Amino acid sequence: MKTPKLLAILFMVSCFNISAVNASEHHSGHNMSAGGGGGGENACSKPQLTKFLPANLATVAPGSAFSFYAFNVEKPEQIKVTVKTIPVEVTTEDKDSFYLVKGKLPAELVNTTARINIKVNAKIPRCNGENGWLVKIAEQ
Repeated sequence: MKTPKLLAILFMVSCFNISAVNASEHHSGHNMSAGGGGGGENACSKPQLTKFLPANLATVAPGSAFSFYAFNVEKPEQIKVTVKTIPVEVTTEDKDSFYLVKGKLPAELVNTTARINIKVNAKIPRCNGENGWLVKIAEQ
């Protein structure tokens, strides 16, 4: 390879590297309070709500049990569950890296489709989470 072509290639590669470094330095500090580099007190991981049982759109009896896993939740008191806007009492089991959350569908809901709606309220509003799934509630 001739020297001018080699120099041109090295120049282009170095320009790309400098651009990447500048971009990463610029974007690393969107939250400039509390520590600068995006971390600190205001950093958070959004709650992950998974493993919904019974499955989405499953047909269940009135008053049936349901459960799900809640990851990235500080305290179980942050988890609120409603079914068709009816608050549902839940129990939680601490499984070290997540909470197993269990509850029962309201017995008065019969012959309808209902969403089991989960909200996790964190100290910082942008760290809140919400998810849910539908179940078909039979007549009996």
